[in-house]
Amino acid sequence: MSKQTTFIPTFSLQEAQKALENNIKNLNTEGKPTDLYAPIEYIMSLGGKRMRPLLVLLGYSLYDNEWKNAVASAIVTEVFHNFTLLHDDIMDNAPIRRGQPTAHEKWDESTALLSGDLMLIKTYQWFQEAVPSDKFPLILELFNKCAIGVCEGQQFDMEFEKRNNVENEVQIEEYLEMIKLKTAVLLGFSLELGAILGGAKPFEAQQLREVGILAGIGFQLHDDILDVYADPKTFGKRVGGDITENKKTYLMLTALQKEKETGNNELQNWINKQEFNEVEKVNAITQIYNNLNIRQLTEQKMNEYFEKSYQILENLSVKHDNQKQFLKQFLMQIQERQK
Repeated sequence: MSKQTTFIPTFSLQEAQKALENNIKNLNTEGKPTDLYAPIEYIMSLGGKRMRPLLVLLGYSLYDNEWKNAVASAIVTEVFHNFTLLHDDIMDNAPIRRGQPTAHEKWDESTALLSGDLMLIKTYQWFQEAVPSDKFPLILELFNKCAIGVCEGQQFDMEFEKRNNVENEVQIEEYLEMIKLKTAVLLGFSLELGAILGGAKPFEAQQLREVGILAGIGFQLHDDILDVYADPKTFGKRVGGDITENKKTYLMLTALQKEKETGNNELQNWINKQEFNEVEKVNAITQIYNNLNIRQLTEQKMNEYFEKSYQILENLSVKHDNQKQFLKQFLMQIQERQK
């Protein structure tokens, strides 16, 4: 009679988070002039979900149990992500990031801009130091493609803000492509990076990139929901900011489409207003969303993307198949988060 073996997990989310935070604290962000380097240390110390580096480690663990070997490479995805946040906050004139003043509020716009530039340069430097030399050319090619996509997505996002005329209205399909570029491709790259470092076959790494992209689109749709409906005490950003700035989110575009079908112009009138009370505008548009069932429709679309992601993951054969449960659990946490 053979003994029944018990599966002992080799990946611990808590251990991975601890390893990432310890290594982030040890990043060499010192230099002169001090005000050039200080914003980098500041934004990296504000915490956050560390979603992208965790995806790197989760992707790695599907092929190699020694996930700690990928920590240095994983952190670089977080550096790049925070570089984009420094610049995004300037473009959006955002006062708060993770419950604290944004870098351009704490210092000034020019300093935050230049520090962001330095973070991007550091991304390449730290990638070159962390990634094995035989895999660096491929990873550099994939990262460049990802980074270009992020910039393209940000530009689309800014251009969408100016497209308020009925003749030039933003289509929902355009929005979904924009968030794929701006948000989801980095999540896809993170999973792909981990898989490549762990020894995945090219097809497997590409499939995991698709898992990350689909989950990333779902993540951004959830972010759209939270911007309107999150608890202000836990959200870490200004609730209703997207409404105030006329951001073309899935909620707004779906509501505009619904109003168009009924001949109602209440939402469009709020968008067209040049002068308004912010609280009044947020409350009024939130009520429009409630009346049109927009939150439920957005949640339905969000869940569709996550389910597609889970299906690809389920069908994908990897070296350590039992490790897939940790990746799925992590993605489900993203799907169900409240902040």
